[in-house]
Amino acid sequence: MNIFNIISLLGGLALFLYGMRIMGDGLKKESTGSFKTALEKVTNNPFMGFLIGAGLTAIIQSATATIVIVSGLVGAGIMSLTQSIGIILGANVGTTITGQIIRLLDVNAEGTAWLNMFKPNTLAPVAAIVGIIFVMFIKTKKSDTIGTIAMGFGILFTGLLNMTAAVAPLSENPQFTRLFISFGDQPILGFLVGFGVAFILQSSSATVGILQALSITGALTFASVYPIICGIYLGDCVTTALVCSIGTKPDAKRTGVVNILFNLSEIFIISVAVNVIHMCGGLTDIWNSVLNSGGIANTHTVFNLSCAIILLPLAKTYGKLAEKIVKDETPEPVSPEIAALDDKLFSSPALAFNSVYQALLVVHKIIKVNLAASFKLVSEFDDKVAYSIESDEKHVDQISDAVNNYLIRLSPNLYSTDQDAVQHYYLQCVTDLERSADHVYEISKCAALICESKISFSNEAHEQLEKIEELATIIVKYTTIAFRHQNLQAAKEVQPHCEVLAHLIDHARKGHMDRMIAGSCDSVSGSVFLDLLSHIGRVADMCSNIGIHTLARHSAGLENFEHEYISHLRHGDDEMFNARLMELERTYLH
Repeated sequence: MNIFNIISLLGGLALFLYGMRIMGDGLKKESTGSFKTALEKVTNNPFMGFLIGAGLTAIIQSATATIVIVSGLVGAGIMSLTQSIGIILGANVGTTITGQIIRLLDVNAEGTAWLNMFKPNTLAPVAAIVGIIFVMFIKTKKSDTIGTIAMGFGILFTGLLNMTAAVAPLSENPQFTRLFISFGDQPILGFLVGFGVAFILQSSSATVGILQALSITGALTFASVYPIICGIYLGDCVTTALVCSIGTKPDAKRTGVVNILFNLSEIFIISVAVNVIHMCGGLTDIWNSVLNSGGIANTHTVFNLSCAIILLPLAKTYGKLAEKIVKDETPEPVSPEIAALDDKLFSSPALAFNSVYQALLVVHKIIKVNLAASFKLVSEFDDKVAYSIESDEKHVDQISDAVNNYLIRLSPNLYSTDQDAVQHYYLQCVTDLERSADHVYEISKCAALICESKISFSNEAHEQLEKIEELATIIVKYTTIAFRHQNLQAAKEVQPHCEVLAHLIDHARKGHMDRMIAGSCDSVSGSVFLDLLSHIGRVADMCSNIGIHTLARHSAGLENFEHEYISHLRHGDDEMFNARLMELERTYLH
């Protein structure tokens, strides 16, 4: 094997790994919604978790990705450690699908022309052609994703063909053949080779793929392959465990430990079973027989599947062992919604966005509850309630900062304009929600000043405040509904209510000025009254922004013209808005 063969081999390996990566990324982008839905259905039934783990890993073709995402969900409290174990076992089985795809090299197309379509030397260019057509010539919502998956598939098989061609001369090299035969006599050496390659490549699928490419040399026998596969299991799971253990909670670390425990058990079961059966006279037919690509794929699948069946009933035992190995830490006072913003979910943006959504729902609830409480403080002040509102405002600041930072860190993992739009929407909403909470807190501070200074308002001012408070409460309610359910009708209700509230506030300000001129209102009470009106109006302004952001998210062309949209409404160019505005004006302004 000369230097040019080695270069071809390494180049083929590079294409194979890159093709696997971009195909997996494309599949993950397309499956994030179904991934989230499936995981939400996981119960304490390990078998259900096993099926979901196997199915989803077969789709995204990465056990590491599945296990790391599950680790993030466990760390966020969305899933328990017990629920995750079945998924981990299933992920190890699902990853064998890559080997079964590669075994298409063994398809015998002689005498049957249509089978040639399934040969890698046909699939590679066909997949590449399909991919480039979708990327360059078809412009639909999912065309780029489909094209990426197809191109990845084509690149993967091109790399595999290059590797196969590069190692073909080794079939005539007796030293290479003796090297692999020696693995049958020295399984520890084979184990170390499998461990080292899998650890470096961080992919069991890629390592098994290399083995399958080497199978063309005719040097691989069952006796030499099985210890290499056992080494692959350990090398791959160590990398996963390291990723799961970086900066995570104990339960998230335990998912990585469970994966190691499972793979160690798998290695033990395979090693003992294979050697005992062989010593008892079994496996004689295949022990020294040459394995082709399909034989390696089948060995890999059978090992994983049989061990999963044996170990699945021990799921809870694995959980208890992991709890003993990884001790509980003294928990830091972090709220659940902030804890749920786990960076491990970045590989599945839909799950990351869901954590942001849940956190912002908490902020919406705080604003709604505290706005009502602040209004009540104006007439019936309570120190405990005021302190609670102040604490909640600090909590909202913490959530807002956490969400902003989380969304920024998520940016490199977004691969589509749709995902960019969702990120932009949440960044806009969190800013407006944080400001809204600030103004709600300022209303409570006005109430405290009213109590401390023993300020009283006129009956007319009280009546005006009651109407304003009622309308502001309705505006916050519609804003919450619009955000929670992405309800466009509720979003459209926000702006006309805000316009009427603005008229009420202007009318109340004018009335206050008239009372001050008439001498029926002093400057101190007047100043507090104006501050109250200002902060209530600012809460409504923030709600107006969120309502428009929500409409823009679902209306093509509106996302860059939100201010023009308000101007459009105020100029009377929208008949439905005009009709609703007149209806509300009759209710509140007359």
